[in-house]
Amino acid sequence: MENPASRQEGKKPEKSQAEKALNRAMNLCSKAEYCISDIRQKLESWGLGQTASEQVIRKLIKENFINEERYAGAYVRDKYRHNKWGRVKIAAMLKAKGIPSGIIDSALSFLDEEEYRQMIKDMILSRRKSVKAKNQYDLKGKLLRYGLSKGFESSLLYDILNDLD
Repeated sequence: MENPASRQEGKKPEKSQAEKALNRAMNLCSKAEYCISDIRQKLESWGLGQTASEQVIRKLIKENFINEERYAGAYVRDKYRHNKWGRVKIAAMLKAKGIPSGIIDSALSFLDEEEYRQMIKDMILSRRKSVKAKNQYDLKGKLLRYGLSKGFESSLLYDILNDLD
């Protein structure tokens, strides 16, 4: 039985900070995909201690609000389609978020190889129109650096650049 002194005029008892944080985190996770490290940062920014944060995270995982495989798949699709990032950059960013290598490899395996090569080729052709270079060697160097900065594999970039000649 609840202590009547803790209730004031029929109001609900005050929720603990951990319960409030859990509800906020559930609300966030129901709207978008988050990984454990993202949620851990949010909980920390809300002033929740490490022990309470870990309890909240365990509860979110148990209730499937957080799922690293689902997050990695969504992240790969989003960064590939919208940001036009390559496998190298996507993998590095997921690794920085603490996603295990097996999950990263699994998520990246869903990228269609033909579509991937075509996207690189289209990006290189598009970029070639706006790049100013003294000669062919200089142009290839600039296009290669651009492709590498977008996270594409150097071997694929070399193949595509050599095919453009």
